[in-house]
Amino acid sequence: MDYDKNAEKAKVAETQGSAFFTLMVFTSLVFPIFFVIVFALYWRLDRPDQNRLVVASGLIFYGWWDWRFAVLLLVTTGIDYASGLALEREDDERRRRLWLLLSLVTNLGVLGFFKYFNFFADSFVRLAGLFGLHPSTMTLRVILPMGISFYTFQALSYTIDVYRRELDAVHDPVRYFSFILFFPHLVAGPIVRARDLLGQFARRRVFDPTTAPDALRQILWGVFIKVVVADNLAPVVAAAYDHAGVASGWQLLYATFCFSVEIYGDFAGYTHIAIGCAKLLGIELMRNFAYPYFSRSIPEFWARWHISLTRWFRQYLYIPLGGSRVGYRRWALNVLIVFLVSGFWHGANWTFIVWGAIHGVLYLAYTIAQPASRSHGADTPGGESLVPSPAAVLQIALTFSLTCLAWVFFRAPSVSEALDILGKIVTDVATTPPALTDKRAVIWIAILFAVEWVQREHANPLHLERFPRPVRWSLYYAFAVVVFMFAPIHYTPFIYFQF
Repeated sequence: MDYDKNAEKAKVAETQGSAFFTLMVFTSLVFPIFFVIVFALYWRLDRPDQNRLVVASGLIFYGWWDWRFAVLLLVTTGIDYASGLALEREDDERRRRLWLLLSLVTNLGVLGFFKYFNFFADSFVRLAGLFGLHPSTMTLRVILPMGISFYTFQALSYTIDVYRRELDAVHDPVRYFSFILFFPHLVAGPIVRARDLLGQFARRRVFDPTTAPDALRQILWGVFIKVVVADNLAPVVAAAYDHAGVASGWQLLYATFCFSVEIYGDFAGYTHIAIGCAKLLGIELMRNFAYPYFSRSIPEFWARWHISLTRWFRQYLYIPLGGSRVGYRRWALNVLIVFLVSGFWHGANWTFIVWGAIHGVLYLAYTIAQPASRSHGADTPGGESLVPSPAAVLQIALTFSLTCLAWVFFRAPSVSEALDILGKIVTDVATTPPALTDKRAVIWIAILFAVEWVQREHANPLHLERFPRPVRWSLYYAFAVVVFMFAPIHYTPFIYFQF
């Protein structure tokens, strides 16, 4: 039996009618009230009390879903804090390795149990069946703690860096707990390394009104691409993928294109909101997306998509494996390992592993054919000109098409269904496409890509300082009105919450 990707969606759907009013998520009615209260209290306090409020608000934010997981988070965070102190204090390398092992086993053990137990149990039963064995196994359908993969990797960055003596251990427990429990990025990133975030909780923070407009603009853009773009595309995708057996190849092709935009709007939207909320609290989070769908190669795509995860894997897996400082075959193996682990990080299903493998092979193919493609990501995506060259258009279109191909495995509930979907697409693509029924979805996609293309030199697409003030404010109000008018009535969960 394949792991059911839709189980969590089904659970959420049961309470969709009231979730918008009760769940503690960025796009619910509860969160703005919560954030305003935290914001008002936060700027009345000095630094130590600000950090205490960060810890308390993080526990409320996370515990709102299930208080038991908040307790679990406190326990694992406490173990990592103690491990960091011991790693700094100990000189004996054997003992230091034991303390690091404690942190690794605790974090990866909890992650493995909650996220991967059923996967390995089901895979074992399936493998045994190939040899004529039919073992009985008890499969525990445990609830996955929200965002466990994100805060686990963030915690590991701390203990590993302290073990390497690249970072001093934090002696103030409140400051360390603030680093983990800072609610804007607690459940879906960005995954910020300890060295980049811990220092911000050590300094005195004073409200800077000049940063507030940019923060609010970033939040507005995040809400727009999440609730207007992604949430309106979700039913289009579900209509085809949830009934793939009767959907036509053209429907599935269109749904795949829509899913590519849906998952980007969903995840990048969360990131923009998180960065904006953090700015309002005087904390800078790293950029996580740099217009990935304007990439001209797969290596460039991975320099622009989920940047914090890519950097984490580079620092804590790729380089320890030898990186590019090894022989050609070993380097290729290192790349494949990173992409396979990245796929498995996303979910306990063979579909995610295949998705990672596809990107690994494509990354190697591009890098071997065009070694310079490795360095893409720092320049302006798609080139400097407002009108891209024909070559750039073809490169962007090919890269986007290849990512869409891989997204089929990400969205499908099983590898076999993903292959069936691809087979239908290939078979039907030679036939006449049907008339487009949902034209509004195309409009939202066009607005998203048009704004991002014009503004791709800025991290925040609504950074419109070059435009006259009346134009700027007209656009801000227009986006706000569109959000209120076209946001779906029902709550749609953030896709990456399940990871």
